[in-house]
Amino acid sequence: MIEPYDTGMLDVGDGNQVYWEVSGNPEGVPAVVLHGGPGSGSTTRHRRALDPERFRVVLFDQRNCGRSTPSAADPSTDLRANTTAHLVADIERLREHLGIARWVVYGGSWGATLALAYATNHPDRVRGIVLVAVTMTRRSEVDWLYRGGGRFFPEAWQRFVAHAGLPGYALPTDSQPPIEPVLLRYGQLLADPDPAVRERAAEEWCAWEDALISEESNGRPGQYSAGELRQRLTMTRICAHYFGNGAFLADGEILRDVPKLTGIPGVLVHGRNDVSGPAITPWEIAQAWPEARLHVVGNAGHTGSETMRRVLSEAADTMART
Repeated sequence: MIEPYDTGMLDVGDGNQVYWEVSGNPEGVPAVVLHGGPGSGSTTRHRRALDPERFRVVLFDQRNCGRSTPSAADPSTDLRANTTAHLVADIERLREHLGIARWVVYGGSWGATLALAYATNHPDRVRGIVLVAVTMTRRSEVDWLYRGGGRFFPEAWQRFVAHAGLPGYALPTDSQPPIEPVLLRYGQLLADPDPAVRERAAEEWCAWEDALISEESNGRPGQYSAGELRQRLTMTRICAHYFGNGAFLADGEILRDVPKLTGIPGVLVHGRNDVSGPAITPWEIAQAWPEARLHVVGNAGHTGSETMRRVLSEAADTMART
C-alpha cells in the first residue's frame, strides 16, 4: 500500500479545516487528484490515480467530508460556506501552502467538474488536465442524473422521489416539476435532528445511486449502500446540497469558460455506457478545447473497466511529459 509522506490540516476559513496528504515521488510531476461525490472523500485508491513513481500526488478531502472538519454527517454543521467557489479557493490555497508553481489536475465524476472550475479560474497554475467520467454539473445533467435515468429504472426512481414526499412526481419525464425541490428536500431530511430520519434518507438516496450503476459490468450490487453509515450521511447530504443548488454555478458557466484552457493539454475519458452521465458532456468540452483528446470507452460505464484503466494510464504517460 502506498502511504503518504506528508499530511496536514489546512485552515481554509469559515471554521473549516481541510485534510491533505502527499504521496508518490517527492521529485515527480506535481498533481492534485480531486475526488468525486461531491462529499465522498479521498481514499487510498486515489493515491494510484496517477503513477506514484512519476508523480507527486496531492489528495485532499473537500470541505465537510472525509477527514476534514466539521463533518456534514453532523446535522448541526452549516454547509453555507461549502460551494464550488469555496472549493476552488481551497485548491489554490493548498497549492500555495505546498509551494507548487504549476500542477496536473486530475478529477473524476464530480471531481471533473471541480477540476474544470479550478482550471478555468487558474489556467496559469495548470500544466495538464486528466478527466474521467466527465461532468460539468449543469442543471440538465443534474436533471438527467436524478430524473432522466429513471427512464431506465422507473421503479427505483419512483421510490426515490416518493421518499421526498412532494406532490407532482409521478413519472421520470420532462413534464414533471423541476427535480431540484426533491433534492433540497432530501437535504432537509439529511439534516434532521432525528438520526432515524437522516439514516432513512441516506438509505433511499444511496438506493437510487446503486440503481444507476447496477447494470454496469464493473458495478457492484449495493456499492453506495454498503458504505459506512457516517460516510453515507456525509456524501448524500453534500450531494443534495450541491445538486439541489446547481453546484453553485451559473448554468453553462464551465462550458463557456472552457476556451480559457487553450494551450493546456487535456485528456477526457468517458464510458459509452455511463447511464449517470451521457457522453455528450465530454464531447461538448472537446469541441471547445483544441488541446483536449477525448476517449469514449465502449465497454465502460461510470464505474470504469480494464480498457478505461489502460487509457487512463496512457493519459498519465502524456502528463508526465508535460
